[in-house]
Amino acid sequence: MAENGSSQPTSGGLYYWTNYYCPPRFKTVASYLIGNTNSIALIGALCSVDYGFAQEVLSVVVIAKDGDFEVTAAKTYGVFVACVLAHILLTCASSKNCAYLQSVSIYVNLGLIALFLVALPIGASGNFRSAKFVFTEFSNLSDWPIGWTQLSAAWLPAIWTIGAFDSVIHVSEEVHSAEDTIPFGILGSIGACWSLGTVIIIMTLFCLQTNDIENNILSTKFGQPMAQIIYDCLGKKWAIAFMVLIAFAQFLMGASILTAISRQIWAFARDNGLPFSSWIKKVNKKLSVPINAVWFGGIMAILIGLLVLIGSVAANALFTLYIAGNYVAWGTPTFLRLTFGRSKFNPGRFYLGKTWSPIIGWISTIFIAYTFVMVMLPASRHPDTQSMNYTCVITPSVWILSLIYYYAYAHKVYHGPCKTVDLEDEPVLEVFVGIDAQIDSDKLNEIAEKA
Repeated sequence: MAENGSSQPTSGGLYYWTNYYCPPRFKTVASYLIGNTNSIALIGALCSVDYGFAQEVLSVVVIAKDGDFEVTAAKTYGVFVACVLAHILLTCASSKNCAYLQSVSIYVNLGLIALFLVALPIGASGNFRSAKFVFTEFSNLSDWPIGWTQLSAAWLPAIWTIGAFDSVIHVSEEVHSAEDTIPFGILGSIGACWSLGTVIIIMTLFCLQTNDIENNILSTKFGQPMAQIIYDCLGKKWAIAFMVLIAFAQFLMGASILTAISRQIWAFARDNGLPFSSWIKKVNKKLSVPINAVWFGGIMAILIGLLVLIGSVAANALFTLYIAGNYVAWGTPTFLRLTFGRSKFNPGRFYLGKTWSPIIGWISTIFIAYTFVMVMLPASRHPDTQSMNYTCVITPSVWILSLIYYYAYAHKVYHGPCKTVDLEDEPVLEVFVGIDAQIDSDKLNEIAEKA
């Protein structure tokens, strides 16, 4: 993805690259499906982040009331909706303020991690778990074989956390030197999540204060395992303080996700890929923000978030929907570039070379295919209506409904990514192939003269 982004930086990103590398016969419908899949997956990401925020906020209430508070699906959904609406209002601020918000989010998260890594060991001092427990002991709490549990349930949190790195793609038209910024943003975010996440997990395991993880941690009355872990180590007041900080960091993350969602939706609507595209693609000139796209993404998140009312298992589909949809959207352009589009790929400033680029590309494509299958399976080998994994219903439904809408109407107005620069001189036009940005006439004339 870093290579693709460096080669062709555009807010459309994934569906734009799909259209570019796909065989001519299928490029329009393929890019249409990927555009819809990426859009719904990013909305699923917002749902999962804000659902986590709702759980964290309610856990603070439970801790404050010493367990004398019942967390229901309706209460969780209510906090979830309030969070989404707050994100909509916040994201409708100017692009400059959104950029400032990203910096605040980074500092808050780093500060919270530093405080956690210092405070938790102090609270657990004298009662640390052994290295043998942390690194060699495994507990299988599902009816799947232990090997599959380690490769699925144990991987999913990391796969979910080290995600949304396509966000930088969708704001590539609002940053300087996108050819360099995109690879740095993608690789930097993955590297930071991997390294810091590993340290946090190891430290948390060393500081566990109970042997009965299933009943005392996973089934905690606080509704959040991390809240119980902090409570056991540091007590009530510190648990409340930490959960408030964690919820705040989660809130900032949701705002970042909605910013990326709005840019992806706006880019897709700009190419007439969505219903009501003429309304969605309008940009507020004063704030330079696609406000209608922000509202569209937020409202869709509220609707999909209704899964919360079914139960916790159904709500987990919000997490796996994000993974399944995004992995398909992420993997398709790379697969097409490695196969049908080999001759069309023009490396950008970030390139792994003729040897490593295809090797890493194929490894990632295979991993994506495996992950897609993995997240479709239920938590139990014998699922019922309560333990059903609704991702296997939602994701294919997006494709089916997208195809129905495409052949019923969208094919009349959607013809792939639109050109936003049109020059009479064809040789000069080639200079702008792959550039997906609105340029004012004076600037366009200046560039054309140089070309």
